[in-house]
Amino acid sequence: MSADDPLRRLDADRAVLVLVDYQQRLLPALDGGEAALADALALADLARALAVPVLGTEQNPDGLGPNHPALRERCARTLPKQHFDACEDGLGAAIADARPLPPGGGPADVVIAGCEAHVCLLQTALGLRRAGHAVWAVASACASRRAEDRALGLQRLQAAGVGLVAWEMVAFEWLQHARHPRFKAVLPLIKGRPA
Repeated sequence: MSADDPLRRLDADRAVLVLVDYQQRLLPALDGGEAALADALALADLARALAVPVLGTEQNPDGLGPNHPALRERCARTLPKQHFDACEDGLGAAIADARPLPPGGGPADVVIAGCEAHVCLLQTALGLRRAGHAVWAVASACASRRAEDRALGLQRLQAAGVGLVAWEMVAFEWLQHARHPRFKAVLPLIKGRPA
């Protein structure tokens, strides 16, 4: 099943979270940048609580600077890149290292969020789809300088078979049930998000 299969649920045991280019110099110029960062931080905390590897990317860090420090510290690894598609700079290998699956298990599922939604996030998600990954984008954690560009980026992602999901969809699908051993640890993250 792929992300464009409407019956497919997210599976924490197969997943990697990829956070694309939440760079300090870029965030102030983004429409909804601070809200997207807040959701990305909460998403990273959720992933870590459920043992889902968290990877970050930084576009041209010499020019745009590093990711926000709070986000960077939540990532097991941050990949610097020059291509808008992080797959061109080794993201696929980093995902395989972070989430090795048994032979025949296929590539890891990827939950992705980032900036800008219509540039690096879009091109990276398309690259992951070309490599055979099922990909889901957390819409509330994605931003662009212009709201229209973000909307068009998300629309194109969906047309390419990337599932668009809400933060809580990821949380509850990764948990699967209220008896999950980490449910009580994750509940404050869910309740702490603004309405």
